[in-house]
Formats: sequence, structure tokens, C-alpha cells
Amino acid sequence: MKIVVTGGAGYIGSHVVKALGKAGHDLLVYDNLSTGHSWAVLSGELVRGDLADKILLNDVMGNFRPDAVIHFAAFIQVEESVREPLKYYRNNVSNTLNLLEVMVHNGVRNIIYSSTAAVYGTPEKIPVTETAPLEPLNPYGASKVMGEKIMAHLSEAADFRYVALRYFNVAGADHEGELGQAYREATHLITRALKTAHGEFDRLSIFGTDYPTPDGTCIRDYIHVEDLAQAHVLALHYLEKTGHSEVMNCGYGHGYSVREVVEAAKKVTGIDFPVEETCRRAGDSPALIADSGKLRSLTGWAPRHDDLEFIIRTAWEWEQKLRGSEI
Repeated sequence: MKIVVTGGAGYIGSHVVKALGKAGHDLLVYDNLSTGHSWAVLSGELVRGDLADKILLNDVMGNFRPDAVIHFAAFIQVEESVREPLKYYRNNVSNTLNLLEVMVHNGVRNIIYSSTAAVYGTPEKIPVTETAPLEPLNPYGASKVMGEKIMAHLSEAADFRYVALRYFNVAGADHEGELGQAYREATHLITRALKTAHGEFDRLSIFGTDYPTPDGTCIRDYIHVEDLAQAHVLALHYLEKTGHSEVMNCGYGHGYSVREVVEAAKKVTGIDFPVEETCRRAGDSPALIADSGKLRSLTGWAPRHDDLEFIIRTAWEWEQKLRGSEI
């Protein structure tokens, strides 16, 4: 298939691009490189462009004539979204509208949409299924709910199909050492922990120790980025084969608390780095764990890296590579 990948130079997007390239797809990556990197695009052509630029986007779509789009380009930091909600609605909603309008104009009818477990807010039941109420606690989650609703309405009004993949906590790095997280500002727990172990931060902060969980810290379902990448390849095949729009959770079905992740990071690195306990962050849910039964049954997805220490080890190896390079 011919596929346009928006945000394909970023952390998750680049892993998916690598997996799609290995599967033999013809790729064009469209990325403004605000958080992504050109070196991370290991397959296909890279066009530097912003989704706000509808003229360039339309030219790219019209010339490449893709069969499908995979849409990663979004801002994703929960805390930042609380501070700067307009930034998130402008990029995650308005720019998604631009993309969908250009797709419709050019007759592109299939999209895989990067969504999030943040759409659920604080679910009543754990693990959470796709039928749970959508009650996001922050503008980031709300912006993704809006994206899903727009696509649902479009699919009812036109010949248009989508799969929205709701990610839980994505972590780890390419086991071959070619890709990993390289954000200019590290916000993810595992990455922050490993950078603290390296001495890049004085200490690691634990935000909130009074949640209604066994040890008082937030619990999350951590999924290795390569397993998530494979979920995208399979979701694309599902959409191509069935033509049915769907929403699917992407997670392992069990979680780890912040304290458990910190202890695992100390074990993998062999470094007892400093940790401080502080107050809760705005917009955080106490626990988010996926019921991924739909993804498994509809696509045949079978994760290979459901192991917290493996996830952290691949991320640690990537961090060590980063320190020894000019990336």
C-alpha cells in the first residue's frame, strides 16, 4: 500500500514507519520536525511540512495518491495541555480537520488515528473497554475525543473508514538500537527515570502518593513501542480487508505503579538514583489499564515484549547510545 504517515519522524511514528517499511509498504512521511527528527525516518520519503499548511498538504496528497493515512502528528503532554489548552485544540483538532478535508478532497478514504487512553479519564471499571464512557480529565484527552468523533461523523456521511487506536503508556525502544525516544524535553516516567540514572536530572519526582491504589501512586499499562508498531500494521491490514471502522485499545491488560517502575529502573540500571515525592499533577488519572481483547481478536495481535524489565532495558540501551552520539 501507499501510505502517508503524519508525524512519522517522532517517537512512535518512526517505529511504525520502520515496521511498515519492513512489511513492504510505499511510504511518505509528513512531519514539521517540531518534536521529530529526520534521522529517525528509516523508510520512505520525508517531506517537512505542517498540517496547518493545507496548500502543501494538498499538493503532497495529490501527487503521492496514498491508499491510506496514519496520523500521529499531535501534541501529547497532559500537564502542558492543562496549561496551554488552545495550543492542543489548535493542533490536535484544527489540524486534524485540515488533514481530513485534504484526504476527502483527494479521495483518500482510510486512516489509522493515534488516540489515547486519556479519553477515558478515571474509568469506573479496570481493565477499561472501548465501550467505557469518554470523560477526559484534561485538554489533551478531550482533543483526542473530538478527533474520534469527527471521524465517526465523517464515516457516517461519506465513504470514509478509520481505526482509532487508543494507546496506553508507550515505552521502550527499538531492540535493534536504531530508534528510541529523543524528545527535547523528556516527560515520560521511564525516560525521566533513566535520564536521572544518567545524572541528567538531580532527582526523579513522583507526582502524587495519595491516589486510591495499593501504594498510593498512579498505575499505568506500559506497552513496548515495537508491539504498538505491530498493532498499527495489523490495524491497517484489518481496515484494508474489512472496510469497517473500529476503535481499539492498545495495552497489555495489567499495570505497574510509579513506585514499581522506579524500582524496576533502578534494578535494570544498577543505579540507586534520587527520588522525591511531591504533589499530584493536574489531569492525571489514578489508574489506566487496557482491555485489549478487541485488538487481539479482530487483528490477531499477539504482543512479544510484555515484560517491564525488557521495556526498560531497551530504553536504557537507547539512552546510553544517545549519550555517546550527537543525536
